[in-house]
Amino acid sequence: MDTGVIIAIVVGVLLLLALLWLLGRKGRERRHETRRVEASEIRREAELGRAQADKTRAEAEAQGAEARRQEALARERHASAEEQHREARERHIEAAKKDPDADPDEAAAEFDRRHAEGTTGAGTATGATGAAGSTGSDQSVEHYEHTNEPGMERERRFERNEDGQVVRDEQVEEPRRQ
Repeated sequence: MDTGVIIAIVVGVLLLLALLWLLGRKGRERRHETRRVEASEIRREAELGRAQADKTRAEAEAQGAEARRQEALARERHASAEEQHREARERHIEAAKKDPDADPDEAAAEFDRRHAEGTTGAGTATGATGAAGSTGSDQSVEHYEHTNEPGMERERRFERNEDGQVVRDEQVEEPRRQ
């Protein structure tokens, strides 16, 4: 074989190797670029997931704060109702002490019995009474509430039968008189 042919073959092989090397490098660059795009897509999805998790956490914390606020408000209202109940009991006893026909101990016991049955009003009612029906065997309960709110007066009367079902419910709302 001639030297020129050998040189041509060697140069051809070297060119072929250089071409394969360049093609391999280009393919590797394409794979790396594809992986970079996939990685950035995964990062974007992870960031969206983190943002959603942060939003969910913030909503949960807000709901927890609202629940704690509601619980504190309920405890405050309960304490207020208990204070109003205590004051009403003291007023009943005071009235019984002034009444020559009433016994303060019996008045206290009657008040406690009514409160235990749940026949006295609570909440925002400024006056509430519960009374057993007119006959001794009738176990129905009549309830009266008078509520004053800014600009509105409400009166509500309802009666429950011996099974505890409401058989009469009347409510009157009037603008508050100045």
